[in-house]
Amino acid sequence: MKAIVTVVGKDKKGIIAKVSTALYECGVNIVDISQTIMQDMFTMIMMVEFGAENVSVQDITNRLSEIEQEMGLKIHVQREEIFSSMHRI
Repeated sequence: MKAIVTVVGKDKKGIIAKVSTALYECGVNIVDISQTIMQDMFTMIMMVEFGAENVSVQDITNRLSEIEQEMGLKIHVQREEIFSSMHRI
């Protein structure tokens, strides 16, 4: 299964490290990643892939919510097909 992970928040050290480590610990592979800093705001979009039999989107969301709280970020995880449907023109 593929999902889109978005991360937005005030730029600070360790965001990529913490998010990617949490994904790794959930058994999630980062397929593609784009990140940038706009003024002092960090933004990142990742396409991730994982076995649905091992972990769910909710499991990933729960794990990332710990980082969201700790670092003052907004992290959203959405299945790729839902993301694609919502953004189709």
